[in-house]
Amino acid sequence: MIDESAPNSLRVTCADLNGQMRGKRLAGDQLAKIEFTGLRMPLSALNLDLWGDDIVGSPLVFASGDSDGQLRITERGPVPMPWLPQATELVPMWMFTDDGRPFAGDPRHALSRVLDSFNRHGWKVVAALELEFTLLDPTAEPPQPAADSDGAAQILGVEQLDRFAAVFDEIFDAAAAMGIALQGAISEGGQGQFELNLTHCSAMRMADDAWLTKQLVRGVARKHGLAATFMAKPFADQAGNSMHAHVSVLDRQGRNLFDNGLRSGSGLMHCAIAGCLACMPAATLVFAPWENSFERITPGVHAPTGVCWGYENRTTSIRVPGGDPAARRIEHRVPGADANPYLALAAVLGAMMIGIEDELTPPEPVMGNAYDQRLLQLPTDWDNAITRFADSPKMARIFPPLLIDNLTATKRQEQRRMADLTPEAQLRATLQGV
Repeated sequence: MIDESAPNSLRVTCADLNGQMRGKRLAGDQLAKIEFTGLRMPLSALNLDLWGDDIVGSPLVFASGDSDGQLRITERGPVPMPWLPQATELVPMWMFTDDGRPFAGDPRHALSRVLDSFNRHGWKVVAALELEFTLLDPTAEPPQPAADSDGAAQILGVEQLDRFAAVFDEIFDAAAAMGIALQGAISEGGQGQFELNLTHCSAMRMADDAWLTKQLVRGVARKHGLAATFMAKPFADQAGNSMHAHVSVLDRQGRNLFDNGLRSGSGLMHCAIAGCLACMPAATLVFAPWENSFERITPGVHAPTGVCWGYENRTTSIRVPGGDPAARRIEHRVPGADANPYLALAAVLGAMMIGIEDELTPPEPVMGNAYDQRLLQLPTDWDNAITRFADSPKMARIFPPLLIDNLTATKRQEQRRMADLTPEAQLRATLQGV
């Protein structure tokens, strides 16, 4: 008997180091099989460059015979892909070695590893991500904002949202079908630029949802004859796309450990902030993974440049939002929308844990415009960011050696390839890749 509820096809996929989906298309009747046996795929598939090519000299390729690992379905479970014409399910997976160990080069395992350090304290991390993206006209050369944008920046412009009502209606409907809780959408400061606010939940669920939301937004945009990019700085004269991370930590009773009943926040929160600041320069590569990413990190355009923190201050890299103390949290404002959400949250949370374990103390909070103050600055170019990440003892406390080596090699290869392209070709490659 034919199971009419079964999908026509599956997209069995995992996240590579760049956050891109790597996997296979399978017939819909294969779901029960892969739930039981998993799926074999080369370990090297999680370590490809922007163009989907092997990393030259990677030990995962010819030196090891390009051996397979085993993909297993994550607890996120299969989700529909409503923007496709036939019933299709996307099956999120993560990679294990043949002896059953988590594959150290898998970014989802990197986040799981960091979360384990919170679990050992009996703590749960709650997170929310704000994803910005730009809608484009896919036929324009060079790329241009989508035709329905009115040619001007429309921060919080409701009319700009309504111009794309059909797109956002379908995004919200598809998200609901996929079990992704979208809190809202706003028009942002660039032409055709918007932000989706994901409702706070456990940190791993948030990373999964952000990763899936990127696929969802791109898919719905294509269905409507548009393109969507999460590139950090699609246009030099427009605002860049960020992925601000809001995080707090709960104890076993569900109490917010950052809440002391006051605006100041708890001592634990201050340690976490200090850890974020101490790790920030070395972690910048995770938050800004491409050459274009550093076009966003410039003074005066709502992206942080200095290593600092403050209360209700959007010019700082770490902001403590106001409001009800019970919701006290840290907002990390450095990650761009082009960052891999698994690695970005791993870097943020790993830095917080370093601050907590080492009982670090942050400097005084910044008052006023952080761009006008003398502060330690984030790396200003891709090359410096790669070097600082690769050589950092703090990153070695957060990420396994294999992942550090693989990500460094990936970024060096992309750096060489980008250097051979014209600026227009670099823009097109990055737009298509992120």
